[in-house]
Amino acid sequence: MLAGLGLPARADEHLDKLTAGSETYSNVTVTSVSATDVFFTHSRGLANAKLKLLDPALQKHFGYDQKKAVAAEKVHAQASAEFHQQLVHPQPPAPAQPDARAAKPSARAAGDDYVAPALNAKSVRGQRAPNFVVENWVTDRPDARGKFMLIDFWATWCGPCRDSIPKLNEFSKRFQDRLVVIGVSDESVGDIRKLSSPHIDYAAASDTRARMSHELQITGIPHCILVDPQGVVRYEGMPGYLDDDKLQHFLDKYGR
Repeated sequence: MLAGLGLPARADEHLDKLTAGSETYSNVTVTSVSATDVFFTHSRGLANAKLKLLDPALQKHFGYDQKKAVAAEKVHAQASAEFHQQLVHPQPPAPAQPDARAAKPSARAAGDDYVAPALNAKSVRGQRAPNFVVENWVTDRPDARGKFMLIDFWATWCGPCRDSIPKLNEFSKRFQDRLVVIGVSDESVGDIRKLSSPHIDYAAASDTRARMSHELQITGIPHCILVDPQGVVRYEGMPGYLDDDKLQHFLDKYGR
């Protein structure tokens, strides 16, 4: 959910029928509601419908707010455009800001660290990461002792988030001896488990209170942070900006 733009989900609410524009769905069970869409299962599978296409009674029932919906659509469009633009035209590394570790005479220079060209969150690069906290694990809890953690904040309804999953799967497999990848969503465990494609091969967790997300002031997803074994954030931004070489750089530079 986009911080400040989402609406409370009415999980497990049942509707005999839901009509959105020219589409009619039967045997509907609502899984979640965002500022723009209602997500649900129905007699033929999974679907979502734009709140603006529902009749006024259902719009009111789901708390539809046109201003919030327009704002959310703009954020979604910007995130999608940035993600796909980076895939087509990767940006060169930007100079890093000095951090406490870099200031020490024995530390290696931080100026060659890759910095994401856009950030939809408060910057914490070079600082200690917020306490990692989740409500429930969707997968087994990973052992991150002595390893880097790449924490990805995402949601099943977010297109760019789903587009990032194959790359995160690759990171998790290639760097498994030094890195733990964890996807954190503010959706319920049940909602996350309903996502069957693309398949997630790394650790996943649910925190419906979005505590880390709120502390990081995330306004757009996907957003990830790379935390070194000492608990310091070395990268922040969309996972689409990372590649194997950039990730290898951080692991080699800040690993024990």
